[in-house]
Amino acid sequence: MEKIYEDALLFDFYGELLTEKQRQIFEEVVLCDCSLGEVASEHGVSRQGVHDMVRRCGRLLNSYEEKLGLVQKFLLIKKKAERIRELSGDDEIRTLSDEILEEL
Repeated sequence: MEKIYEDALLFDFYGELLTEKQRQIFEEVVLCDCSLGEVASEHGVSRQGVHDMVRRCGRLLNSYEEKLGLVQKFLLIKKKAERIRELSGDDEIRTLSDEILEEL
């Protein structure tokens, strides 16, 4: 389950950097859990082609994260906002931290 969450975050942050075809195939296989065969027949490519594209996209998304670190920064800010909420006894601060978490 953790791998799916990680892939979803990477896709959310960097998916727009992929080509339209890469985005569609990656999303269908990884996020929508479609089979390689289903996606291959829908896009008119081989199962191996779909598999290779998904692996290539995964490497690209991880490469972007290594260089930019946006997902890591997002998770750190989210963790700190959650901790502020836990420690706060003030309703206004709790409300503000809830708003921050919702916006993230």
